[in-house]
Order: sequence, then structure tokens, then C-alpha cells
Amino acid sequence: MTPGVTPGASPDGGGRRRPPDGPAGAALPDDAETAERELAAGTAPTASLAPGGRRISWQKWTCMPAFLAAALLATWLWFRGARLDSIAHQAVDHGKVWLALRQHVQLTAISTVFVLVIAIPLGIALTRPWLRRATPVAMAFANLGQAVPALGLLVLLVIWLGIGARSAIVGMVVYAVLPVLANTLAGLRGIDPTLTEAARGIGMSPMGVLSKVELPLAVPLILAGVRTALVLNVGTATLATFGGGGGLGDLISAGIITQRMPVLILGSVLTVALALLVEWLASLAELLLRPRGLEVAT
Repeated sequence: MTPGVTPGASPDGGGRRRPPDGPAGAALPDDAETAERELAAGTAPTASLAPGGRRISWQKWTCMPAFLAAALLATWLWFRGARLDSIAHQAVDHGKVWLALRQHVQLTAISTVFVLVIAIPLGIALTRPWLRRATPVAMAFANLGQAVPALGLLVLLVIWLGIGARSAIVGMVVYAVLPVLANTLAGLRGIDPTLTEAARGIGMSPMGVLSKVELPLAVPLILAGVRTALVLNVGTATLATFGGGGGLGDLISAGIITQRMPVLILGSVLTVALALLVEWLASLAELLLRPRGLEVAT
């Protein structure tokens, strides 16, 4: 036995004694204290998802579709048993419900495509040094779209562009640009500058830094903005009926004007169901399109 050394311990290179070996996998006291400090500070490393790990639980896949199916089935059974007079039949017969639903989906899809084409490239451009000074002006115009009441904006567009779906689509685009633009700016501005500097330091071009570093890191916030814009467009599309744009607003308007509660309830339930379905699909897309490196194991 070496003099001055207790059994079960051996001196290290710095003259300090190593504590006795404990059970396999036990952490040293210093390591445990460090881990506790990092956890308290929020800087503890997180484990990423294992390759091939499931990103979406089965509850996420099934709960919302099951709820929507039950709600629509209950509404259909109630509507079939309701007593409809000739005025109510005139509002819903001859495929008018399916026509209104198809028009509503088309209005939402077309306006959302235009929102993405406008807001995301504009948000990227406003984070570049050569256009950064124009950010307050662009955000002021985007905020103006939501500051004006949607119905008043639609009326102004009808006066300018005339009656039809075009006025409704333009109004929906103006109304839904703000969340996508604001989230794109926030996502790109929130990136750690050291990451982009490191990418430039290894010789990446500005376009390479944008496509391989900045946009992947900003994807979660951008997708959240798109999700918000989709739900906004579903709701705003109901106002298209006042500009001759069609949609489920036709049923709601007909139910109010003719005072036929079944027609009003049918249009309202279909609008809410469509909004919930779109929100569910957007949430799935947000989870599936999120880069795997940004996910953590739970």
C-alpha cells in the first residue's frame, strides 16, 4: 500500500485524490452539481430525437378528426330531422352547400398562397442590410391591414375592384400578411449571429447561409405564422359573401336574412369545422416540417 493514500483511492496527476469508484453509471459529485446548475440556468444540453423516432403521437393524429367527424355527423342527423320550409330548401338544395364549401376552400387556399409569396420573401429581404431601414414602413403597412375592420376593407375593395371573388381574395391577403411577415422577421432576427458568422467563416455564400443556416432555424416561427394566417383566412372568407365572393358566408347570410335557424346553424357549424380542420392540418405540417435538429426527446 502506498503511504499516505487511503484504500480505494489513487492520486491523480494534480495531487488530488480520486474518490472511490462507485456503482457503474454513478455521476461524480462535481458533475452532479454542474448538471444541477445548468438545469437551473436553462443551459443544460437536451437530447435530440433518435433517428426514426415518432414525431407525432397517435392522439394528435386521431383526436381532432374524431371530434370533427362526431360533430358533423350530429349536425347532419339534426339537419335531416329539422323541418325545412320552401325558403330553407331554396337556400340549401341543388348542391348549394357543397358549392359554398368549395368556394370557401378555394378562397382560403388562393389567398394563403399569395400571403406566402408576398410575406416570406419580403421578410427575408427586410432582414438584409440593404433593406433593413425599410422595415418600419413595411410593418406599418402590414399593421394597417389588420387595423382596418375586415368588412370595411372589403367594402373599399369592392368599390375599387368591383364585385366578385377578386376583391375578397385581395382583402384576405391584406388581412393575413401581418402574422407571416412578423414571424419571418422574428425568426430570422432571433438567430445567434455567431452561427451566421461561422458559416461565412467556412466560405459559405450569402445565399448558402440563408438557405442552409438561417431559414432552417427560422422555420418553426415561420410555420407558426402560416398557421395563424390560415385560420384568419378561413374566418375572413365568410365575409366574402358581402362582396359577391361566395363561400360559406352565403349560408350564414341567407339564414340571418330569411330567419331560418337550420340554415344559419349549418353554415356556422361548417365554418367552425373547416377552421378546426385547417388548424389541425397546419399543426401537423408545423411538426413534420420542423428540422429534426430542433426537436428534443420527451
